[in-house]
Amino acid sequence: MTYPLRQSSMQQNYLHQNSSQHNPSMFGFSREELLKTITARQQPSYRAKQLFQNLYARGEKNFDSMTSLPIALRNQLSQEFSLLRPSIVDRQESNDGTKKWLLQFIDGARAETVYIPEKNRGTLCLSSQVGCTLNCRFCHTGTQKLVRNLSAQEILEQVACVKDELNDWQQTSNKSLNEPLENPLSRKITNIVMMGMGEPLYNFENVATALNILIDAEGFCFSRRKITLSTAGVVPMITRLGKVLAVQLAISLHAVSDEIRDKIVPLNRKYPLNELLQACRDYPRLKNSERITFEYVMLDQINDHLSHARKLVQLIRGIPAKINLIPFNPWPNSPYRCSPAKRMHEFAEIIQKAGYAAPLRRPRGSDILAACGQLRTESIKKRKSETHEHQPYQKI
Repeated sequence: MTYPLRQSSMQQNYLHQNSSQHNPSMFGFSREELLKTITARQQPSYRAKQLFQNLYARGEKNFDSMTSLPIALRNQLSQEFSLLRPSIVDRQESNDGTKKWLLQFIDGARAETVYIPEKNRGTLCLSSQVGCTLNCRFCHTGTQKLVRNLSAQEILEQVACVKDELNDWQQTSNKSLNEPLENPLSRKITNIVMMGMGEPLYNFENVATALNILIDAEGFCFSRRKITLSTAGVVPMITRLGKVLAVQLAISLHAVSDEIRDKIVPLNRKYPLNELLQACRDYPRLKNSERITFEYVMLDQINDHLSHARKLVQLIRGIPAKINLIPFNPWPNSPYRCSPAKRMHEFAEIIQKAGYAAPLRRPRGSDILAACGQLRTESIKKRKSETHEHQPYQKI
């Protein structure tokens, strides 16, 4: 089975370098790639571990700062590689504290990433593609043509850029390898969600490579249970996701019948509800302590009848799950309206009485179009207006 825009390694390498100006970037190298790089330069293998920590635990942006490495090696690496970050084209901060960054990668492609601070955690929402192929009718990102997949490096660069902005890296660059890394609970970014632009399971290899580096205890050190991947339902890849990564799974469900879901989530025509829900039941590691999250956007008079709530409970019966009810976040010329508050609460009550958690998600960042289903909108507006009058943006 083939999937859209699976890039070859040659294509990915091209995206990460501009040979006329920069050396290829080392940021995004896996442990194995770092080991090959180090041993090819007649260095002991433990240098790869030191390099990994400098890149992904401490976020060093130049080789000179990696004082755990010998000077000769630092000089050699700086001559052969770069550690460039993407350009930050725009920063915005919502009235509720949500922050959004528009990043431009080395080939000019752009993607957005969002940080959502809360009292006891901070969630970073990452993009996996530039644009999207799924064309979900309620999602503004889905109205954008798919440009290309993001590489593993570019997925990790989103994390690095936000850590730079939030000053969220470990501060001691010469800590002994035998000392424990900084307590993850002290971090500003505690959770990762693959819920930004794109369908992550249509970019599985790059997403898996990036998430494995994020999970590594000697690098970014995120717990698997703090990483959630959201899919619209690419059924053949769901089992593989559970076996390879075992991260938390979220399903963009949004309807309880094929008739409705075919219209608002066109992928359902390829993978209908019965196949999707069976894949959820078969998901590895599924248990009460690691539930599947079903996301359900509330669309007025489309999928919000109380009969739909009762049908939803029937559909997911037997699956350890919670249901996130998402008020529809409008975008320019969107064809839908959000369900009235009273109906959303009644909908949630039916689900809760059946024994499932059904929180009504509080929209975050909607004033800067950073809420669920709104990403990329400002990017398009700004790019269209670059040769016209300046559009005001609230800066961080």
